[in-house]
Amino acid sequence: MMATQVIRPARLLSRTPHIVPGQLRVTELTFEVPLNHSNLSAGNLKIFGRQVTKHDTPIVPRTDSELDEYHKKPYLVYLEGGPGFGNREPQDHQLTKTALDRGYTLLLLDYRGTGLSTPINQPHLATLGGPQQQADYLKHFRADSIVRDAEAVRLCLTADCPETHKKWSIFGQSYGGFVALTYLSQFPQGLREVFLTGGLAPVKRTAKEVYTALYKKVIQRNEAYYRKFPEDVERVRKVAQYLNEKSPLLPGGGEFTVERLLGIGLCLGMNGGLDLIHSTILKLAMDIEQFGFITRAAGAAFEGLVPFDTNPIYAVLHESIYTNGPGLASDWAAHRVGKTLSESEPGLSWLSSVPQALDSSFPNQQPLYFSGEMVYPAHFDCYPELKDMKETAELLAKYDDWPWLYDLDQLARNEVPVYAASYVEDMYVDADFARETAKAVRGTKVFETNVMYHGALRAKTEEVLGQLFKLRDDTLD
Repeated sequence: MMATQVIRPARLLSRTPHIVPGQLRVTELTFEVPLNHSNLSAGNLKIFGRQVTKHDTPIVPRTDSELDEYHKKPYLVYLEGGPGFGNREPQDHQLTKTALDRGYTLLLLDYRGTGLSTPINQPHLATLGGPQQQADYLKHFRADSIVRDAEAVRLCLTADCPETHKKWSIFGQSYGGFVALTYLSQFPQGLREVFLTGGLAPVKRTAKEVYTALYKKVIQRNEAYYRKFPEDVERVRKVAQYLNEKSPLLPGGGEFTVERLLGIGLCLGMNGGLDLIHSTILKLAMDIEQFGFITRAAGAAFEGLVPFDTNPIYAVLHESIYTNGPGLASDWAAHRVGKTLSESEPGLSWLSSVPQALDSSFPNQQPLYFSGEMVYPAHFDCYPELKDMKETAELLAKYDDWPWLYDLDQLARNEVPVYAASYVEDMYVDADFARETAKAVRGTKVFETNVMYHGALRAKTEEVLGQLFKLRDDTLD
């Protein structure tokens, strides 16, 4: 059972409206919230968001009171995937049109530590002290703190709203769904409805259980990749052998290692991911074949595929999203599970020994498997932004006194409507665990499909949103 906490409203620091193409009125908002909502003397953070409404030019200009009423519509808050990512511009966001057409005010709120909300970066962490001080600071950047920020912002923005508009709706994509379930656990009284896409978090599972399940889907996606591009079995091995022998640097200064190469398997579970990886491997292999080295163009394109340097929370706090409560340490669960699997799965043998996996006596027809959404200790040796966080990451991996993220009792008696899209072929959120969670959260309606991938909200926006709102608006007899 999670303790109920009284949240103070966030302090609004600035509100700046702009009119942007697409008939949008975008108001940039900056708030101040405590670093630690349980210890107000620990310092403050800035939280940034964009409030989006329709902009039009009426025939008869509205009065101030009419204009105020026109813009006071119920909020729909978008919770981004990750962890560690801020929001895109409203005019480029897949939810904007549907949200405004359905009568919402859309709020794109950057989580603490991401986007423009006091973003985590290594130079700033270094000013806080050594690895222990940095780890203690980063412990405040999980979903339990994120939802306290969101609730503080809700109390601030809706203070003058009528009672009917004080609650707001939330929409969680991927990790945003994890955040939404934490919100449902902590502050259900602030929510009108919840939409989830690929975000039914494994609320009953440990990090080890999660990665044991996810590796199975990663292996399936690798098999699909090499069926589609059998010529890449040899290409990937040749690129990996080159990297192992030459140890080149990427344009951003990071070491181009075999572990980093195979980490682009992060893209395997997205729409078009197989083709993107093939195109990347082809560029690298052709460079090596033609020039004997990897060009800046190919290296720069590769660097953008796994954003650990620009979004370090994605690496340093990733496994902590699966540690629900005291007594659980993630302890590099993805690496531990992967090394065990490598004993029976040759494609993952590089997790135990890169030189052995690349040994010339090893069958060249044996493909090297890409990893998925896994973070390994070796990543903290080859990404410039992560190198000085290595000791901090070790401390966080061993930490076992995390606060609760989910209140299973509260979720079992939930009264807030939940509408979820779940994907059978999801490589990032196991479908069986998603079904388990849907049963655990009272009142959840699910649209499940095996013809969409994890990024369907972006790739097939109209289909996904159409199904979600059908769950809300239609009846089932």
